[in-house]
Amino acid sequence: MSIEFLVATAVGVLSAAGIYLVLRARTFPVVLGLAFMSYAINVFLFASGRLVINQPPIWGKDVEAYTDPLPQALVLTAIVIAFGMTALVVVLALRAYLETGTDQVDGLADEAPGPDSSPSREAGQ
Repeated sequence: MSIEFLVATAVGVLSAAGIYLVLRARTFPVVLGLAFMSYAINVFLFASGRLVINQPPIWGKDVEAYTDPLPQALVLTAIVIAFGMTALVVVLALRAYLETGTDQVDGLADEAPGPDSSPSREAGQ
């Protein structure tokens, strides 16, 4: 099994988990889904700089293979930005919960349909 297959599988699993969690109705899974998606993007960017072991990041005259340092710099920048955005989304979700009293993404509370809440009755009134 090659390292490229393992990294591609990790990107696929993180992306699938992130998309699944983003589509949930509660705010906490949405925040976790966004974090998983940012991790998947970071791993993908890192893998785009060639997956080699024990190679220098800068090309020289005596080196036949090297790794590209640009994706590594992009990933470091993306980690900092993702941390700041995750902190902002957590604060916004907490504030929305305190304002509305529910952690639903749409801001509406879960109400179980009772015997008095039928659609035909509400339309007639």
